Amino acid sequence: MIGDRNVLVIYDERMLGHRPEAQEPFLPSRLNKRLKGLLEGLGLQATWSYPEHPGRITAVYELLQSQPVPGVRFEPGVAATEAQLASVHTLSYIRDIYELRGKQAWLDIDTTAVSAGSVEAAEVAAGSGIAAVDAVFEKRADAAFVLCRPPGHHANAVRARGFCLFNNIAVAAAHAESRWDCERILIIDWDAHHGNGTQDIFTANSSVLFFDTHRAAPFYPGTGDLTETGEGLGEGTTINVPLPEQTGDRAILKAFNEILVPAAEWFKPDLVLVSAGMDAHYTELCLNMSFNGFSAMTGVVQQIADRYCDGRLVMMLEGGYNPATLAQATRTVLEVMAGAEPATPDDPGMPEVAHAIDYHRDAFQEAGDPGDDRDTP
Repeated sequence: MIGDRNVLVIYDERMLGHRPEAQEPFLPSRLNKRLKGLLEGLGLQATWSYPEHPGRITAVYELLQSQPVPGVRFEPGVAATEAQLASVHTLSYIRDIYELRGKQAWLDIDTTAVSAGSVEAAEVAAGSGIAAVDAVFEKRADAAFVLCRPPGHHANAVRARGFCLFNNIAVAAAHAESRWDCERILIIDWDAHHGNGTQDIFTANSSVLFFDTHRAAPFYPGTGDLTETGEGLGEGTTINVPLPEQTGDRAILKAFNEILVPAAEWFKPDLVLVSAGMDAHYTELCLNMSFNGFSAMTGVVQQIADRYCDGRLVMMLEGGYNPATLAQATRTVLEVMAGAEPATPDDPGMPEVAHAIDYHRDAFQEAGDPGDDRDTP
């Protein structure tokens, strides 16, 4: 029953300080000139705004305040230390990012940028994942969800990319290994975009099983082929499921039930982490999932956590750029985490057809030939 589980949501207003804006001056560089030229060539200079904006998580927070989920409570986050970030990123990269504190700059041609408050926001995003891991191991919460931004799963050890500065889920996993002696960590990435940074960081690490459903290349970032299964000691611990853009609930749930569930049984994780991007919802125009699909998917993940690691489950927000959809999808996920029965998805249109059947059910049941009242020549 909803409310039976104690779920911690971490939300921290410091993460709202990440807000690159086109009207603000950027650090001069060749990259800045290239992007400025690109935007102006598209006629976007006057209207462009950064897609990964603070309204994403404020929309979630406001919905959860107006429509609370029983069993869910809130706490602020904490900032990750340099040492904690260095568990997955190089020191040279971290210090390059630190140099941008208080500044606005482009970091990557795919529009990854920082503003004056971005470095602190990124530190809090990564540190909040650590706090969530601690909460479930200390049994202060049955599960946790981090409303973090900037997101993290495209950042690798040495590069910011795809709106991501630090790889939040990877930092959380490394902390679980070092602080809580986790020997096996399952990372599930259900964002519509492949978690290339997370895969890169753990590709040769046999203690992390990485499972990723995503829209197939050439969709951004163009990685995550079926044959990418890990390297070296980690060969066989990376599982990619690339999908066509029409893919909806039933196909993705089939992948979870028939690939992820057996893999988890083989791996037997001590902790389950989820890169919970909500951009697979059909309103995001990436894949074709429904809110019920997210509910059912969460049910599968929760069962894995319950069976193998005493329910220890931490989700961290990744993508999702329609604020209303993001908020509702997150609330749907939290309901299941808090104990609600997972929904059973239908194919698109099935509920509407069922309603139409009920509406018209008696219209053609009267006795007599429908042609009896017609005039005959």
